[in-house]
Amino acid sequence: MSALLEIRHLSIGYRTDGGLLRAVDDVSLTVPAGQTVGLVGESGSGKSTLALAVTRLLPSPPAEMLGGAILFEGRDLLNATTQELQAIRGGQIGYVFQEPATSLNPVYTVGTQLLEAIHLHTPHRGAAATEYAVDLLTRVGMPDPAQRLRAYPHELSGGMKQRVMLAMAIAAQPKLLIADEPTTALDVTIQVQILQLLQRLQDELSLSLLFISHDWHLVESLADSVGVMQTGRLVEFGPRDVVLRQPTHPYTRHLLQSVPAVPWLEGP
Repeated sequence: MSALLEIRHLSIGYRTDGGLLRAVDDVSLTVPAGQTVGLVGESGSGKSTLALAVTRLLPSPPAEMLGGAILFEGRDLLNATTQELQAIRGGQIGYVFQEPATSLNPVYTVGTQLLEAIHLHTPHRGAAATEYAVDLLTRVGMPDPAQRLRAYPHELSGGMKQRVMLAMAIAAQPKLLIADEPTTALDVTIQVQILQLLQRLQDELSLSLLFISHDWHLVESLADSVGVMQTGRLVEFGPRDVVLRQPTHPYTRHLLQSVPAVPWLEGP
């Protein structure tokens, strides 16, 4: 199966008063077309840094690319121009982050922010753009989608805000969706709904998905392959069942042994 995203020997550091802190250290992984790769690890292991690095969203300084390559459909994004990156961000690679409340601007309506994404990355304009916005909110399971366009973020629940972020992320029908802890701020029931929604959208849009979480149960329910990060290094990577049932690295075994004994999530 062809690789949509291929990260090769990537190293990233943060410049601090005490010197250079290496946050990602010689990481290589592949996201095949149409598949889900789960990335797990404790807070501070480098997962979010890796996610933001894919489209060079890390602020520089303090972040520094120390080496490696990030190939998207064979093109190294580390060599892409600003204009090329602007087209790829949201156009071909969409993001959903952990805190939808901080990702949405509180002073603008949902419709204004969703239409901005539509105008940036699609040909829809005017009434057609508004109709498409309603269609996107319908697709992500938003109740009363036309009415929600007029709502402000503070008028929505956490689950609704995350559905808005998903609608914005898929507006241009990207090839890759990067979901960085997208359910952490939500209660368990809404977590399951968002996961099922991600699975459905992946099937409908033929998305590839890089799903980042510290929760093994969520990764097991969604991923085809799993990578495990520890202090900036990818210590294990392979098919989900192999990593979960026959882990080879001591850190992976330690993480699995600390997983609470709760029922595993099931797909829709």
